[in-house]
Amino acid sequence: MTKALDPRKAFGNAVRRLRTSQAISQEKLAEMSGIHRTYIGDVERGLRNIALINMTKIAHALGIRLSVLIRETEKLSGGLG
Repeated sequence: MTKALDPRKAFGNAVRRLRTSQAISQEKLAEMSGIHRTYIGDVERGLRNIALINMTKIAHALGIRLSVLIRETEKLSGGLG
């Protein structure tokens, strides 16, 4: 049985994957979401226990539903349990 990835890292990986698939830089995502660039970088590295409001801002900036971002997180986590 494989150990589940820390959900903060899985979420960060999901944000990075979705951001880069749209060819959006961290700087542009920060601008679009109204969140500081260094915070976005910390999120992508799994260093932040991100608040729901910021998760929603990031999803909105990426033009996706928050549920899509959560599903991507779950795929990358290997199981959150």
